Order: sequence, then structure tokens, then C-alpha cells
Amino acid sequence: MKTIKKFLSVFAIALLGAGTALTIDHYYISKISDYRSESNIRNPLPVKFAGLHSLLPESNTDFVSAAQKGVPAVVYIESKVRIEGERTYSSIWDYFNGQSQPSEMEGEVSGSGVIVSADGYIVTNNHVVDGAGKIEITLNNKKRYIAKVIGKDPETDLALLKIEATNLPYLEYGNSDNLQVGQWVLAVGNPYNLTSTVTAGIVSAKGRNIDILPREIASRKIYPIESYIQTDAAVNPGNSGGALLNTSGQLVGINSAIASNTGSYTGYSFAIPVNLVRKVVADLLQYGNVQHAFIGVSIKDVDEQIAKTAGLTNIDGVYVDSITPEGAAKSAGIRQGDIILKVGDQDVNDATNLEELVGRYRPGDKVNLTVVRNGQQMVIPVALRNLDGTTAVVLPAVKSDVVDISQLGASLAPVSDEEKQRLNISGGAKVAQLNAGTLRDIGIHRGFIITKIDHQKINSPADVKNILSKTSGGVLVEGEYPDGMRAYYAFGM
Repeated sequence: MKTIKKFLSVFAIALLGAGTALTIDHYYISKISDYRSESNIRNPLPVKFAGLHSLLPESNTDFVSAAQKGVPAVVYIESKVRIEGERTYSSIWDYFNGQSQPSEMEGEVSGSGVIVSADGYIVTNNHVVDGAGKIEITLNNKKRYIAKVIGKDPETDLALLKIEATNLPYLEYGNSDNLQVGQWVLAVGNPYNLTSTVTAGIVSAKGRNIDILPREIASRKIYPIESYIQTDAAVNPGNSGGALLNTSGQLVGINSAIASNTGSYTGYSFAIPVNLVRKVVADLLQYGNVQHAFIGVSIKDVDEQIAKTAGLTNIDGVYVDSITPEGAAKSAGIRQGDIILKVGDQDVNDATNLEELVGRYRPGDKVNLTVVRNGQQMVIPVALRNLDGTTAVVLPAVKSDVVDISQLGASLAPVSDEEKQRLNISGGAKVAQLNAGTLRDIGIHRGFIITKIDHQKINSPADVKNILSKTSGGVLVEGEYPDGMRAYYAFGM
């Protein structure tokens, strides 16, 4: 009997606990319901608990297909270069007189390249093959070829090579304008002689200027174009000239540089946009060198003060600081103080962006510039010009026709038929390269055409060398610049 009473007591307590729990649960549920219906919670935040599923990506990004397209089309490049070693003396007399000669030794530069056609055209960086006497290409299938240089361009740090082969795997061009920050990309190359290496990362930024290219080569001023795609795909020495791919396996850039204080990858790598690469390759194929176009302005980025003065709502575009005399902008009616917002239908974000967009055109091309002037937006058509202020095609001089005259510090080339006709001259010697020396000291610029020396007619570079070998004392030089301006210079021998 005691056992039955004890059981009934426990059962009664259990029923009482269950009833209490249900009452409390109902109370709190009703309170929560009342709280959610209050007027101060009209737009509750869409917060969700972070379960396992929400931590996974929405779709599985697969790089296999892109890598399979990229790896066979990227090559290994070995460039044999001459390196100046210690200075030597041919005799004891030379030693005491300080007349030494630099010794030379052969060095090697390695890098990567991208096959862009089935018949053997390969794009790489200029710095991979610059100064090379012999360039050897190794394909992904281990076949080796000797390459010849079709053309090089230090302004963009690109070069075009050719090997004698057919039916090669090659990469299709993508569109670098369509790249978005945060988009996946792959780098394919040969870092540290590790052939066919693929790394992945995202586009970290676009239009980066890292000021890595030289502004002068062999005393010749150049105008580098730096508008790099920045990624965090691992790139190391040996990757230069390799491919940057999108996930479709299309070429969107040529890997060129890293930002590092160690010489190795530290998280930042930079690639030349393929839309600029395409233009450079086309020029090198057609002309042997790149036809660089210029607007003829000095520019700077728009800041908050400039934007406010101009009545802009966004801090975009570039401010025209000055106009080059006889340049394309001057002729088109661009003015100092104008703000360039667009080149064609492409928005201009900053000075680096503008240089890249203009770099896709050739001298003589007409392009519409959208500018803001005195608060009014207008479209101005501009016929772009080359560095010499003309729209003429600049062809590379045939090396055998170039005459080096060390006493003048210059290399002279023949005048083209097109220049003769345009300037109405029958001959002359064009200053193709200007080093430290007499011509540079007296103010002559590259492109100047010498037509007379001491009133003697000049028909070719050989005439200049011949006349100077027989001349002493004062020398009078007459000639013309490509824009038709005549000039006279004098110096002493």
C-alpha cells in the first residue's frame, strides 16, 4: 500500500511539473510574439545562424578546365645574354696607363611566354629577352626551338617572338575590361625553373601604376604605360611573360612583376592587361615596332577640390594641366583646365587608366573624348599623333643602314620615302638614337633630320660620317624635325 501511495505522489508531482512547463512556455511564446509585433521592430534584420551549409561557397569553382587550356600554351624561355665582367689589360703598359678593356661573359635569363597562334608566335616580357643573343624556347611537351625576335617594346615591357612550328596549342584572347575585382584568375608560368606551374588568386585591383619601367633607355626618353592588373596569385621570378587566365581559360593578362622586399612573392603580383597586349602584338606583327599614340597633354588625377570646382559629383577623370604645342589636343580644341571623363565609350578613372586607353590606339586614329569644361559636358573628336607630332607610321630602321657616330653621340638612319615626300626633301640622315654627346649637348632631339652640314647636302648617314672625318673647327648643321620645323645648330670639332 505504501508503494502505491508513493507512486501516486511521484505521478502527481510529474503532472504538476508538466503543467507548469507548458504554462511558462506558452507565456514566453506569447511574449516573444508580442515583442515581434511591436512597432519598433517593423524591419527585423535578416539574421541567420551560420550553419555548415552557409559556410560553403554557392558553387564549386573548378580551375581544371582553365589549367588544361593554359599549361600547354605557356612556354619556358632561356635567353643568352652578354654580361660585362671585370676589366682586363692587354699589356703592362695598358695597366700603368689605365687603358683597360671590359671582359664579357655569357649569362642567362629565364622566363615564360604565351603562344598566341598555332604557327608559333609567342608573347613575353621585353625584360625577358632584352639584350639576348640567342633565345631558346621549350614547349610543355619538351620540344625545343630557337626563336627570333619580331619586335620589342620597352614602353609596355612586351616582346613578340616567333618559332618555326605548326599546330601548336595557343590561348584565346579574353577581355581585360570585363575583369572585376574579386574575380578568380590563374597564373601559369615557370617560376624558379619549375615548368608548368599553375597558381590561383583573385583580381585585387585594376589600373595599378607601380613605377617599375624605366623612363629612359640608352639616353632616349620613353613614355612607359603602366596600368597593371593586380592579383594575389603567386608569381615568382621565372613567371615573367607567363599567362594570367580567367576561369574560362582565356588570356586576360601577361604576368610581369611582383611587389616584394625579398625578391620573391609576398602577396602582390601584376599583369599587363590583354587589351593592351593585343594592340602591341598587332603593331609588332605589322610594323616591327609599336605605333604609340599621344593626346598631347600633361595631366593629373582629379581630386576633391578639382571635382568641386568643376561641378562633378564623382572624383573621376583626369585634369588637363597643360597642352603640348602642335599636339593632337591643341589641334582638336582641348583646353587647359578641361577634365577628360571618357575615351570613346570607356570611362577614365585616373591618369594611369587614360594612358592605357590611349595606348590601344595608333597615331592617326580618331577618338571621341568626353570632357567637362566650365561645368558643361561635351564630346571632342581628336586625331591622335605620335611622339614627333605627326600621324606618320614610324618603322624600325634596318640595322645595317644605321650608322653610329660616336663623336656625335648618335646613331643616324636613312630617311623614309614617306618622310621625304611629306617634308619635300630628297634625302638626309635621321637621328634614330641619341646618347650623351655633342648633338645632345647642343639641343638636338631624336627624330631630327640632318639635311646639310656646312652647306653640303646630306643624302644618307654615310655622308655625315664622311664629311665630319674631313672637318675641323666650327660645324654648322641644318635640318628639319618631323613636324616640318627647320632648325640650325653649331658646334666645334
